[in-house]
Amino acid sequence: MIVRSLKQGLMKFSRIAWAVVLATGFISCSEREKPDDGKLRIVTTTTMVTDLVKVIGGDRMEIQGLMGAGIDPHSYVPKLGDTALLEKADIIFYSGLHLEGRLQATLEAMEKRGRNVIAVSDGVSPDNLLSPQEGFEGTKDPHFWGDPLMWAEAIAPVVEALAKADPAGAEIYQKRGEAYQKELTDLSTWAAEQVAQIPAERKVLVTSHDAFFYFGRAFGFDVRGLQGVSTAAEAGLQDRSKLVEYLKNQGVPTVFPESSINAKGISAVAAEAGVKVSEESLFSDALGQPGDLETVDGETYDQGTYLGMIKHNVNAIVKGLK
Repeated sequence: MIVRSLKQGLMKFSRIAWAVVLATGFISCSEREKPDDGKLRIVTTTTMVTDLVKVIGGDRMEIQGLMGAGIDPHSYVPKLGDTALLEKADIIFYSGLHLEGRLQATLEAMEKRGRNVIAVSDGVSPDNLLSPQEGFEGTKDPHFWGDPLMWAEAIAPVVEALAKADPAGAEIYQKRGEAYQKELTDLSTWAAEQVAQIPAERKVLVTSHDAFFYFGRAFGFDVRGLQGVSTAAEAGLQDRSKLVEYLKNQGVPTVFPESSINAKGISAVAAEAGVKVSEESLFSDALGQPGDLETVDGETYDQGTYLGMIKHNVNAIVKGLK
């Protein structure tokens, strides 16, 4: 009992110390020193943001992502080791719209004291953002990357911030941004062609939590989730029973687990409703492992990239519903 209490106390102290350091900027001079190799020091939060910044910045920067594959950003608890990374960064990029949960307040506090902190969601037109379901009033659904054309709107803040910090590379960042925008446009067209294989009455996407409304709007799906927009919200018995009833009434053939959420909840609902659980987990709040290649219909893609994430999801959904 004494050992357990001591460990809990140390963990609590570490979290408090971390927050104080980041909010006040108290860090030693030696930790602020950076090698003079001319490269920007970039820190990112989610895997989607990390991938986006890598595409635009290329080898003109050194980048460190705080969250890895399979990490749920809604419930991410900052580690004490993150402190030095954030304080040494020339630019910090995060998704925003409260996706990063408790970390967002810390990043906003750093921005207020003059640090270069950028929310890529600032590039998205407010008119295109969706309001989440009841219980999350006052916020917007943060999962806008589900629509490749909306994710393309996040390119501009990245290009602008990198060009401002590194004027010599401004033209390079601009060209990379334009090229990536075309890739995302092509990706959206490809996805629409693939989901057209699914009969209209079967275009019902049921997942572990409400992370696919933008995807559904873009590609014509009725979307339902067991949990709310944030994975911190637990599914109540009433919500679960409603979802079971919906699955039975709609004749949904397959439901989909998510890579960053325990599949126990959605599997239990599927069993009660008598429907199949997809063997393929969808990527919702995190990409796959970098270098994890998948080949479908002769096309190979890296599930650790945004492009590969969308292709994996689309192929899995088409396989499960058509």
